[in-house]
Amino acid sequence: MKAVRALRRYPVLLALCLAALFMIVPFLIVAVNAVKSPAEYSRNGPLSLPDGLYLDGLKDFWERVDYSRKLLNSVLISGSVAVGAVVLSVLNAYAIGIGRIRGRTWILAFFVLANMLPQEALVYPVYYLSKQAGLYDTRLSVIIVFTVIQAAFGTYLLSSVLSRFPREIIEAARIDGAGKWQVLWRIVVPVSRPTLGVLLVFFFVWTWNEFLLPLVMLISNDNQTVSVALGVLQGQRLMDATMTNSAALLGVLPALVFFLVFQRTLTRGIAVGAVK
Repeated sequence: MKAVRALRRYPVLLALCLAALFMIVPFLIVAVNAVKSPAEYSRNGPLSLPDGLYLDGLKDFWERVDYSRKLLNSVLISGSVAVGAVVLSVLNAYAIGIGRIRGRTWILAFFVLANMLPQEALVYPVYYLSKQAGLYDTRLSVIIVFTVIQAAFGTYLLSSVLSRFPREIIEAARIDGAGKWQVLWRIVVPVSRPTLGVLLVFFFVWTWNEFLLPLVMLISNDNQTVSVALGVLQGQRLMDATMTNSAALLGVLPALVFFLVFQRTLTRGIAVGAVK
C-alpha cells in the first residue's frame, strides 16, 4: 500500500515541478537579459547567456528614475498599508466574529461588495475627496485608501475565522477578569497570529503591485512608487531592451525578497488554516 501511495504522489510532484519551472524561467530570463549589453542582446537574442556582466543598464535605470527614492516610497506605503490593514481587520473581525454585533450578515455583505468594486470606479471619488481634504499627491492619501481596501478583504476573511473561535477560552478569560481588549490582544491575536502573518504578506505584495490609484494620486516625482515609475518611463519609450529588463528586475526583486523572508510565516499560516 505504501508503494502505491508513493507512486500516486509522483504525478502531483511532477505537476508542481512543472508549475514552478513555468514561474521561475521567465524571472531567470529577465535577470539574464538585465546584465547583457544592448549590442549583445541584439546579436544573440534574449535566450542566450551573457558573455559578462553588463551593469550599465541597472545603473542607468537606477539614476534615471531615482530608484532609491521610489523604493523608499513603495516600502513605506506597502508596509504601512500591510500593518494598518491587518490591525483594522482584526478590530473589525473581532467585533463581527466574536462580538456578534447586530446585522452581522449585512455588514459582511457590505465588505464583500466593497472588495469586489473595480478600482476604476473608485478613481474619481478618491481623487475628489483627497482634493477636498488637502491630501492629494501625498503618500498618506494612498496609504489610507489601500488600508481601507485591503481591510475589507481582511475583515471578511478574519470574521469567518474568528466566528469559529472556541468560546470556552473566551469565557474562561472573562471569568478570570479579562476585559474585551485583554481578550483581543492576549488571547485572540496570539492564537490568530499565523493567519495575520499570511494577511500581512499578501497585503504588502498586493499594495506593492498596485498601479492605477498611485498613478492618479501621486503625480509628483518625489512621491511616486516603483510601479508608477516603471509605467511612466516605459510610456516615454526611453529604454532599450537591456534597461527594460533591468527595470523589470528591480521592480519585482524587493517584493520577491520580502516574500522569501516571510515564506515560513506564510507556509505556517496556510498549514494552520488547513488543519483548522
